[in-house]
Amino acid sequence: MSRSDITPLSPRKLVVANWKMHGSLVRNQALLDGYLQGLQSLPQTDVVVCVPYPYLAQVQSVLAGTSVAWGAQNIAKYEEGAYTGEVSAEMLRDFGAHHVIIGHSERSTAYCESDENIAEKFMMAKRHGLIPILCVGETLLEREAGVMERVVGKQLETIIRLFGGEAFAHTIVSYEPIWAIGTGLAASAEQAVAMHQFIRDTVAAADKTAADSLKILYGGSVNPQNAVQLLNQKEIDGALVGRCSLDVEQFIKICQAVPENSVI
Repeated sequence: MSRSDITPLSPRKLVVANWKMHGSLVRNQALLDGYLQGLQSLPQTDVVVCVPYPYLAQVQSVLAGTSVAWGAQNIAKYEEGAYTGEVSAEMLRDFGAHHVIIGHSERSTAYCESDENIAEKFMMAKRHGLIPILCVGETLLEREAGVMERVVGKQLETIIRLFGGEAFAHTIVSYEPIWAIGTGLAASAEQAVAMHQFIRDTVAAADKTAADSLKILYGGSVNPQNAVQLLNQKEIDGALVGRCSLDVEQFIKICQAVPENSVI
């Protein structure tokens, strides 16, 4: 049964931890305990932890009743059926998931996902009351060729064409330049701000109300040093953090980079 009861996003900046294919029950417990302790003094920051499927039960048990939300790193585009190895939206909801990452380049490249396939996953999440975190971005060759906006625009416009601009209401887009992910080389604040504004303008051209409720994060080698500049930009609503989310001290420092009393 489909559900569309997505809660409106808060006006605070958002930091999302993407653990990727890392974790164990023991390591996860230490990470989560460290998150909860470090975040006690950071009421201005919303935090979501996106974990591998096997650990959804663990994070639900540890994080239920805290200020930290949790989610998954992928979702099936089907409701149910003979799709061995896939995980449905309702399965994620059974474990209290609030969010799901859609279209991360590490998946879309490795598994040859089309923009249309990603769009279907995006809407499947929305239909079941999950908040999709849609990843968009360009390769280094595309940026050097100056076609980065065309590439990112196509990813957004596929969803707009199939489901309308209103599909972006109360959702999250993460701008993740593919050339920055895992390389240690993040986009400059100027590059990130320009793309974030382009993303919001693209959605606004289809549905202004949806664009106003959209959160746009930056992802791609976010660390405590560059987070200070990135998260102080009003156009950047937060960060999607990979490698540094596996280190409590670094992750908390990134969360601390959110300006006090910061609202979007």
